[in-house]
Amino acid sequence: MDALSAPLIARDDPARPEVAAVIAAHLAQLRAQTPADMVFALPLAALQAADILFYSLRVEQVVGVGAIRLLGGGVAEIKSMHVRAEFRGRGLGAALVVHLIAEARARGVLALYLETGAGAAHATARRLYARLGFAECGPFGDYEPDERSAFMVLPLV
Repeated sequence: MDALSAPLIARDDPARPEVAAVIAAHLAQLRAQTPADMVFALPLAALQAADILFYSLRVEQVVGVGAIRLLGGGVAEIKSMHVRAEFRGRGLGAALVVHLIAEARARGVLALYLETGAGAAHATARRLYARLGFAECGPFGDYEPDERSAFMVLPLV
């Protein structure tokens, strides 16, 4: 990527219209791919909570979002990770996850977890997380065991 198209990742307001549109696309995609009882992505209002660090990814426009939920006790979870379909395959998702990892580490997080789908629709995401050092683990936080979910963790110590 040249300097003009280099991604900018920064804290943002999920309610900003340009950002909210990406969140809406993310939720629509998940609802189309995942049974309703298995969609754990946070709606816009929940992304504004005090325990959420929310980021947008821009390449001349908002093309992705990601959040960290601080769970306490040195533990956090990646939430609402999404790059618009037409911008995938360019390394932007990896750049966003690397940024989230750095932000979590800077806040003293010792272990960064995530939940994603276990099916084919989420295989690319699981490969990305594994390439960045996440390993499969069991359910964490309030999650229950379910064969439709994949749980991963990255120790940050």
